Amino acid sequence: MLRISTALLQRLLAAALLPAGPALAQTIPNRAPTPPPAYTISAEVDTVRGWQRGGAGTLNFSQVSLRNWAPGGQSSLSLLGTGNAYMHYRGPEHTLDLAGNLVYGVLKAGKGRLRKNDDRLELNGRYARQFTSVWSYAAQLNLKTQLTPTRAVDNPDSLLSRFFAPAYVLASLGMEYKPGPGFSLLLSPATGKFTVVGDQGLADAGAFGVRGARRTADGRLLAGTGQQLRSEIGAYLNARYRRPVATNITFTSRLELFSNYFHNPQNVDVNWENLIDFKVNKFLSASVTTLLVYDDDIPVPVDRNDDGVPDSSGRRIQFKETLGIGLNYKF
Repeated sequence: MLRISTALLQRLLAAALLPAGPALAQTIPNRAPTPPPAYTISAEVDTVRGWQRGGAGTLNFSQVSLRNWAPGGQSSLSLLGTGNAYMHYRGPEHTLDLAGNLVYGVLKAGKGRLRKNDDRLELNGRYARQFTSVWSYAAQLNLKTQLTPTRAVDNPDSLLSRFFAPAYVLASLGMEYKPGPGFSLLLSPATGKFTVVGDQGLADAGAFGVRGARRTADGRLLAGTGQQLRSEIGAYLNARYRRPVATNITFTSRLELFSNYFHNPQNVDVNWENLIDFKVNKFLSASVTTLLVYDDDIPVPVDRNDDGVPDSSGRRIQFKETLGIGLNYKF
């Protein structure tokens, strides 16, 4: 009789079962299947469909009180409120954006009366139809105006501006380039720019670039003959940029350029707004805003002898800077 040792028998069994080991393992019942690798979506791809809504409001307050203060100075009280709201719709190929922004501020210096130091209202609508991953056909309608009348500090009876005097309306058709969520560029070779001066007295004076009232042979103004609507056709560029620069700090910039095809096209209208937003916590925030404006058709008061009183007018770069610290609420 042939005798086989126990060790040799174990080696033969192991060799016979080794190739079938994986197959047998796959047929073992009640074993959980190996999960497939997870599929992740890049954070830069906008996959949200349908409507999105939101907005925010801030209220900034500052106060200085002086009494028997040797170095001198003036007590002051200021209040600045801002608000914005938006609605955004995204479909497979279409996007629609509706937005509104409001800024209003008041200031009281010393024993002077309360007066406003900021007043802006802007409404914007944009429709785009995407035809490549980064390019879209786009149409935009933009309105800029203010809410309440503005009067000269040294002459409260004089009116400088009011609601829809002026109002600036831009209607644009073109193409939009948007490589990612932080940058967009609208190029419009066909844009209508309309300046509305709803107050006839300001229109007669030729304010904000409209044609003033006609004059009689002896030089007197003919009241009611001033132009209340000025139309321009030209090219328009709108660039928007948004980027987080640090934890809870965001930088936003918007540049608008317009050139009139038929009147001094080399003199480009500029509107450039920058915002640095600091989020302290859920309810406290701070912001620094700058606004640079140049319009060759709008003369501004100029103090040529530096005595503090404007003595003429001319074309100048307009600049505004605002620092605000206060309450913030988002919805």
